[in-house]
Amino acid sequence: MNPFLIDTHSHLNFSAFKNDAEIIARQCLDQNIWMINVGSQASTSERAVRFAEQFSEGVYAAVGLHPSHLVDMEVEEEEAKFAAHAEDFDHDFYKNLAQSPKVVAIGESGLDYHYVPEHEELNGVKTRQADIFRRHLDLADELNLPIIIHARETYGAVAEIVEEYINQDKLKKRGVLHCFLGTWEEAERFLQFGFLISFTGIVTFAPKQSQIFEHSALAETVKNIPLDRVMVETDAPFLTPEPHRGKRNLPQYVVEVAKKIAEIKGITMEEVAAATTANARNFFGI
Repeated sequence: MNPFLIDTHSHLNFSAFKNDAEIIARQCLDQNIWMINVGSQASTSERAVRFAEQFSEGVYAAVGLHPSHLVDMEVEEEEAKFAAHAEDFDHDFYKNLAQSPKVVAIGESGLDYHYVPEHEELNGVKTRQADIFRRHLDLADELNLPIIIHARETYGAVAEIVEEYINQDKLKKRGVLHCFLGTWEEAERFLQFGFLISFTGIVTFAPKQSQIFEHSALAETVKNIPLDRVMVETDAPFLTPEPHRGKRNLPQYVVEVAKKIAEIKGITMEEVAAATTANARNFFGI
């Protein structure tokens, strides 16, 4: 059966769903919503793969090491607080995980200087993140898989590294900018690389609800971006969209993201669903 929508970035493999991940996934499948659960470290990457393998279709995985897991620190998002423990990127471990037919991408990986603990030197963190990001890009290129990129407030630095690979005729499967919050000019640069752009429930936020993006700039990006280059996601359990603010985010709330994109672009929600689903199936090969 063809899915109605695909949540291209969720985390049912995280502890927020330790008691009901399978129930939620089956609810989504009953609503004809597919999902890709994305790893952020060794344990959650492996969990994403094993979870996806329980389903014949509709549930997939990506494996990678998030930049926030490269040093020991406390991370406090709106919906959750957790301790990140330093890990190194084990190429062979992630390559082995990616042999599962349920793994459709490498990531999430990228650059993020938002949480840099006081005991760490910023330039050292930047150098380490760039090195680990490149190792993900190398693995994606080796396995001919797309890359899922995390780029909080680092679009310029990420673009410079990606451009190195594009200029070397690497990353044939290209990649996606997950949870995009940038300007139209920043989006255009990645579109020129052949990348896709993915939006979360942040597009539904009123300007006063968030200090992490410029609302009008994000709306302009959504309005301008070609529909054949867009995907939708929840980033569940984080970034819960309206009208569910204050609750744990769920993959089925991707409907609200699609609705808001349709509103901004002045088209029907069905058009957004059809286009983003086709884009995701083509991009991830599912």
